[in-house]
Amino acid sequence: MWIDTHCHLDATEFDADRALVHWRARAAGVAQCIIPAVEAANFDTVRLLAHAQQDAYALGIHPLYTPQSTEADLAQLDATLHAHRHDPRLVAIGEIGLDGFVPELNTVEAKARQQLFYKAQLKLAQQHQLPVLLHVRRSADLLLKGLRDTPVVGGIAHAFNGSLQQAQAFIALGFKLGFGGALTYDRALQLRRLAAELPLSAIVLETDAPDMPPHWLYTTAAQRAAGQRQGRNEPAELPRIAQVLADLRGISLDEVAAITSANARQALSRLQ
Repeated sequence: MWIDTHCHLDATEFDADRALVHWRARAAGVAQCIIPAVEAANFDTVRLLAHAQQDAYALGIHPLYTPQSTEADLAQLDATLHAHRHDPRLVAIGEIGLDGFVPELNTVEAKARQQLFYKAQLKLAQQHQLPVLLHVRRSADLLLKGLRDTPVVGGIAHAFNGSLQQAQAFIALGFKLGFGGALTYDRALQLRRLAAELPLSAIVLETDAPDMPPHWLYTTAAQRAAGQRQGRNEPAELPRIAQVLADLRGISLDEVAAITSANARQALSRLQ
């Protein structure tokens, strides 16, 4: 059994065949998907989809959506968390965090706005006693500072690609580290080293579908210019991604499935 700890199944890329994508995931042994919200406008969407598909969901405001979000959206998040506090499928606050990659989000004003939403949502995670799903892109140290200032009950550092020291710092704060399609690229040397050397008890698996495609779905800029479409990632790819992790560590695929699923349930206790 596999748990995809991060996949955006509500994305428009799945509108034409969402039911088939879900069927393929279950056929591949992916027993649970966690669907994170990215803005207030899709809080209900991810909740209803998780219930319809027997999956789980998280509610939060993604850093890429902070420019158009308001403090009223934070109030809505608080109210929605309260309204659904007994929903066992609501497993975390997310996707929240900081993004240091997108240029327009790295002006002084935009950085301050990201911090405002990040800190406010950490406080909500404290109040509601929920773990968090963290967006980590060139922002690990700032995220860690926020977690030290406002401790939460743990969670997952999604799509982790930082240093060994940063990985150890997240683990020390009770976090698991999410690994996905980026692990499948031969050139991802640092990431593969981390996947091979970190305690397996710290690792969870994710697809970030429809994004973060594994290498067998990736097309180069030249291929796209020639008319070849980028392959769409989906949860059914998780076992094949996991095989890369198993090979790196020299263990069986069954062992990876058992341990990473247990890790996900530990990080997101309502999955129990």
